[in-house]
Amino acid sequence: MHRGSCLCGAVRFTVEGELPAPDACHCTKCRKHSGHYFVSTDVPRSAVTLEGQDQVRWFQSSEKARRGFCSVCGASLFWDPLQRDWIGIAMGAFDTPTRTRVALHVHLANKGDYYELEEGTPRFDTIPPRPH
Repeated sequence: MHRGSCLCGAVRFTVEGELPAPDACHCTKCRKHSGHYFVSTDVPRSAVTLEGQDQVRWFQSSEKARRGFCSVCGASLFWDPLQRDWIGIAMGAFDTPTRTRVALHVHLANKGDYYELEEGTPRFDTIPPRPH
C-alpha cells in the first residue's frame, strides 16, 4: 500500500498494489498546473481510497481531462482523464517510498527551456499508445 497527501494534509489517499512506472509530461498545461513538469503514475480508480475529497477542487483543463488540487494549500494532486478507468496521481504527493522511476517523458515539444533531462529515459513529442 502507498500513502500520500497534499502539502497541508487536508487531502490524503492510499493506493493498493504496486505503482506503475510514472511518466513525466512537459506539455504547457502540466507545466502551468504543477509549476514544472508533472510526473504522475496511472493507477486504477478502484485501487485509490481518498480522504478529504470535499477539499479537492477540479479544473476542467480540456475536453478530455481535469486536474485536481487541494482547495486549502493548492497542491497539485491528480490528472483525471475523463472516460477512463484510471487516474494519474502526482508522484510528489506520495509519503512513502514509491520504488519506481520515471519511465518516459512526453510532450517534449513544449518542454521548458530552463532545465535538462537525464539521459537514458525514453522521450516523445506526443503520448505513445497506452496499454490501458
